[in-house]
Amino acid sequence: MWSGVLPAVTSKFTDDDRLDHSEMERCFSLLMEAGCDGLIVAGSLGEGPMLSHDEKLEVLKVAQGVAGGKPVLLTINEAATREGAALAKRAAKAGADGLMLVPSPIYHTDPEETVTTLKAVAAAGDLPVMIYSNRIAYRVDVTSAILSELAVDDHFVAIKESSDDIRRTTDIINEFGTRFDLFTGVDNLAFEALTAGAVGWVAGLVTAFPKETVAIYKLVLAGRYAEALEIYRWFRPLLDLDVSTYLVQNIKLAEVLEIGTNDRVRLPRQPLRGERRASVEKTVRDAIASRPALPAL
Repeated sequence: MWSGVLPAVTSKFTDDDRLDHSEMERCFSLLMEAGCDGLIVAGSLGEGPMLSHDEKLEVLKVAQGVAGGKPVLLTINEAATREGAALAKRAAKAGADGLMLVPSPIYHTDPEETVTTLKAVAAAGDLPVMIYSNRIAYRVDVTSAILSELAVDDHFVAIKESSDDIRRTTDIINEFGTRFDLFTGVDNLAFEALTAGAVGWVAGLVTAFPKETVAIYKLVLAGRYAEALEIYRWFRPLLDLDVSTYLVQNIKLAEVLEIGTNDRVRLPRQPLRGERRASVEKTVRDAIASRPALPAL
């Protein structure tokens, strides 16, 4: 159902902490112009937990306006199942193409609770669902046993596999075949996952470097692994910025330097400063100075 590069977009704010619709429209349009295959809004990178339900739906609407008919998914990352179900219903009414669904990020559910809440939210929205499996960030492991229970529910069509164990890609394919559209959700494991059979990449650094991200995906899809690997090796120091407590600030600073936007974040986050900011800025500037020429696709 879904495949390719789906950016997990950043949310843009004005200097008085409101959503900046025009800047989001500009930044999202750059992604679509580069050949991305859809958009995912209000995720971890999009500061979803810091947004109200109304704000999440505003970001969804902006993304829909530039997506050109490509899928736009809204992330459900609510602490309570009731709130997740309510947002899922509103997303459906707003025309979302699907949901990216996070198991409870506050209370760490056991397997039975995980299945129950995922099914309840999926049923409330009655939309196609990408399961966000990230045991490191959210401390809930979506295991093969859990996937087996979800596989009988047609709402669940895809997995964002972010366990940080590259073996999971092969494990899921071996056990479930093509039942789920398998996406990698860890930027610095993307080449490994795509060459192992993932059909897509829920990407982070793509928001600053969309052409390079799309090139890696398309080259792998075409079996041009050596060319893809050359770009990926150049990209790795940047991709490592996604795997950090400061991933939002890191990536927003990369956006500042590459696409000329701002790095405003919502409190309690603050923009990078001091030595940490200098280090990230050097990583980004060094990459920009040495970026490879992209091959014809």
